[in-house]
Amino acid sequence: MNTKRTNRRTTLGLLTAFALTLSTAPVALAGEQDFTLVNKTGIEIHNLHIAPHKSDSWGDDILGKGTMEDGETLKITFARQEKAAHWDLNITDEKGHSITWESLNLLEISTVVLHFKDGKAWADLE
Repeated sequence: MNTKRTNRRTTLGLLTAFALTLSTAPVALAGEQDFTLVNKTGIEIHNLHIAPHKSDSWGDDILGKGTMEDGETLKITFARQEKAAHWDLNITDEKGHSITWESLNLLEISTVVLHFKDGKAWADLE
């Protein structure tokens, strides 16, 4: 038996298995609640928070130090193990004005288009 050839095959097999794992990793990590958020509010969003509907806190700002311009689109992804279906979404503008959309069933929604006009806010859900 040729040990050098066997080692090469084993190494090649391990590298192939590792490459296949890496190529499928993004799909395996995606949550069922993933959605696209579209800002059609006419304002620049300075803070964006999403939390399970039954949660008592918002957690971290998804935008970090950035903002989301009017007309901009953002893909929001969840951990694969996330189980909650209903989520609340909160945005804040540069003056601290806040709008909240409650109980969005993200298992049934793939796109959320936010609108604001004449003091009224709504979302188109697709």
